[in-house]
Amino acid sequence: MANIYPLKELCSNEITDGTHKTPTYSDSGYIFLSSKNVTTEKIDWKNVSYIPETLHNELYNRLSPQKDDILLAKNGTTGVAAIVDRDEIFDIYVSLALVRPDPDKVVPRYLLYAINSDTSKRYFNSHLKGIGVPNLHLTHIRETPIRLPSKNEQQHIVEILDKLTDLLSLRRQQLVKLDELVKARFVEMFGIPGTNPKGWDIKHLGDCCKLNPKKSCDERLKNGLLLSFVPMPAVSEDGKIDGTDIRKYDEVKTGFTYFAENDVLFAKITPCMENGKGAIAQGLRNGIGFGSTEFHVLRPVAGKSNPYWLYILTSFSSFRKDAAKNMTGSAGQRRVPASYLESFNVFCPPIDLQEDFALFAKKVNRQKLTIQQSLDKLELLKKSLMQEYFE
Repeated sequence: MANIYPLKELCSNEITDGTHKTPTYSDSGYIFLSSKNVTTEKIDWKNVSYIPETLHNELYNRLSPQKDDILLAKNGTTGVAAIVDRDEIFDIYVSLALVRPDPDKVVPRYLLYAINSDTSKRYFNSHLKGIGVPNLHLTHIRETPIRLPSKNEQQHIVEILDKLTDLLSLRRQQLVKLDELVKARFVEMFGIPGTNPKGWDIKHLGDCCKLNPKKSCDERLKNGLLLSFVPMPAVSEDGKIDGTDIRKYDEVKTGFTYFAENDVLFAKITPCMENGKGAIAQGLRNGIGFGSTEFHVLRPVAGKSNPYWLYILTSFSSFRKDAAKNMTGSAGQRRVPASYLESFNVFCPPIDLQEDFALFAKKVNRQKLTIQQSLDKLELLKKSLMQEYFE
């Protein structure tokens, strides 16, 4: 039978946080991590900041993270933890707490899984403090209750969860590779967006599609009609859309964006736009959707454009980076204006080639669906085991 211990009793050092000083960043030097670099079980080493040696020397004397330490986000992605998986000299910001497992008491990766369990998340959520950006205090982090079986049982649990974690990572990598395959096929057939290697006519994007079509043109819209409601969180950064929230037309006809089956949704507000949010609107109830006002809608024009060509075109990072340069508004509320999309210069391939590309993209999407179904089953299994081990 497992006993319950406060987190602080399973650590070889006192749980502390990073520097409270606002750092001076540099283009090179020592890696500096904050809560944005911590995702569940993983540290994002690719998108790090750097601080100069003088500041590092000052911080390193106070705190020196090492391999197998656990970094816990105190704010931002609050309560999410990742393990230090490499020998690296780096420093951390106050948004992270450093947890150093005592190897005589606990297997480090077991403690990582325990901290990331739903049980710990509920504890963290019940102790969040502050307005605007809630955060966890070290006092509460130190008292986090941890279920602790024997060392042999801990190791057994880690082996099972690590295998599942590796399988989940493999499935996600397969999905990324398939997305890259579709874009590679796009470039092969049409060239990189912004170039015109085939010598096709250059047109404004607004000439290739109907931008933000009016609901008044849709004769199907009547009170009582059931349709899909799609808020911003229902659209992913890799082209998925959830249209299962069903509303009546009279509930959403004002204050929301209208679109229809096979329209392309493009998130216009920061940071959703930069992160790649967008999708082809498919699977809508009665072929109609309403959703966030932060979407631009691109409707294909028969004989001119195909939704798969439009979506992949707008999903390229080069397209999004250029769009970001043309945003208007104040910080945190910057948006891509409709005029930017309307006037964007684009080559317009023959529709038969667009249709061929769509057939390829659909075939890849079927492969993605099979992998996604496997991923969903693995996630469900891991969630079930996490509940069994840590509840």
